[in-house]
Amino acid sequence: MASEAIDPEEPKLSFFGRKDTAKNSSEEIDNTREPLISRVRSYEEYSASAAILPFLFPALGGLLYGYDIGATSGATISLESSTLSGTTWYNLSSVEVGLVVSGSLYGALIGSALAFTVADFLGRRRELILSSVLYFTGALITALAPNFPVMVVGRVVFGIGIGLAMHAAPMYIAETAPCQIRGRLISLKEFFIVLGMLLGYTASSVYVSLVSGWRYMYGTSVPIAVIMGIGMWWLPPSPRWLLLCAIRGSDNVQQDVRQYAIRCLCRLRGRAMDDSISEQVDEILDELSYGDQEKEPSFFEVFQGKCLKALTIGGGLVVFQQITGQPSVLYYAATILESAGFSAASDATRVSILLGLLKLVMTGVAVTVVDRLGRRPLLLGGVSGMVISLFLLAGYYTFLDDVPAMAVVALLLYVGCYQLSFGPIGWLMISEIFPLRIRGRGLSIAVLLNFGANAVVTFAFSPLRELLGAGILFGVFGVIAVVSLLFIFFFIPETKGLSLEEIEAKIL
Repeated sequence: MASEAIDPEEPKLSFFGRKDTAKNSSEEIDNTREPLISRVRSYEEYSASAAILPFLFPALGGLLYGYDIGATSGATISLESSTLSGTTWYNLSSVEVGLVVSGSLYGALIGSALAFTVADFLGRRRELILSSVLYFTGALITALAPNFPVMVVGRVVFGIGIGLAMHAAPMYIAETAPCQIRGRLISLKEFFIVLGMLLGYTASSVYVSLVSGWRYMYGTSVPIAVIMGIGMWWLPPSPRWLLLCAIRGSDNVQQDVRQYAIRCLCRLRGRAMDDSISEQVDEILDELSYGDQEKEPSFFEVFQGKCLKALTIGGGLVVFQQITGQPSVLYYAATILESAGFSAASDATRVSILLGLLKLVMTGVAVTVVDRLGRRPLLLGGVSGMVISLFLLAGYYTFLDDVPAMAVVALLLYVGCYQLSFGPIGWLMISEIFPLRIRGRGLSIAVLLNFGANAVVTFAFSPLRELLGAGILFGVFGVIAVVSLLFIFFFIPETKGLSLEEIEAKIL
């Protein structure tokens, strides 16, 4: 493939000039770097219709994750029923029920760890294709399981798909979305997770009265996984990942991949090939030209320099996302609503649908304003509301148990504020804060921290509640939320409107 002519007067690095530039002194590099960074545009022309599918198919991975959470709540009821289970092994112990519920979580931890090794080799698109295959296989095994051990295997396989999808989907969306709507699209992925939960709760309500209804609940994931896999097969790979691979190849390979990346970017933007697309690709290459980009990053490099700063920001957000009590508050939802006299509280699936609708509405609000207000205002405002709600819950369970209306207000405030802040913004920030060279590995660590913290909070909640009491425990969560608020104020940068290259150059 013929090379494109490069104007010697243009003040930018040529595609094949990076190795010579890397040999310059640090002072020379800094002097060359400034004009290049300033040329990274914060506005991209794109077709709205062309931007839909590169978001939609990866987001189905989030929808399946949320659906699994919602469906499992009803599946355990169906599975343990002597009349509706449709099995001879319905009499499950508490440990066996725990394995059904948490099997996908264990799988997600495995998938997150696996992503650290295979993510950069596979690329974002193929990782999502693999996750759709695992979703399909795991759902099919679970739905058709002839015995309990096979069912657990299916749950773990499905969970590995969750780990890979929740790693690759935000990366693919972040790297292919126009910068001015990137925040909205990645936050919309959280909307799909909540939508999946609501669909799971609804499916539970529909199938819970059928014999072997749990098989239908899990089997519903199969066609969605097929649609996701076909869609990802049709979509182009991430141009940024292609260019990262290109700089580690020979010059001939580099030029061929550059042309392919330009075609992919044209397709993602719904535009004909023009100079601005070529310039955008060259700007990404210019940013990649600094540092030892030709080398594979080592394990320890993720914990050094600007990579460590990105990991502190992203890892801190996803850990605080879990340890501020989100699983625990939802655990008490049915009890709180029942104490306030809501008749629906006797039906766990209907209570879940009620909260699911609230989560969906508030996530929709976050999606519409995140690229206008920014990440920091939503985090600071939302987490402040969570602090208030947690201390209200602590007060209710300690002093004011005769005022259930306060607990209901605190519950709804917590759920709404979480979906305005940690829910969507946590996934958004980890997808855009890591430098391209270590984005795959950095994001895998962040996702692993997220699922690990989720597991710790989930499993430690019951013994801590017995040891401390609900009032003190919610007070502890409130104190942790205050610490998270300070972390956000002092450490979290604003990335609104910046391209991924600008984030790497200016913030890190």
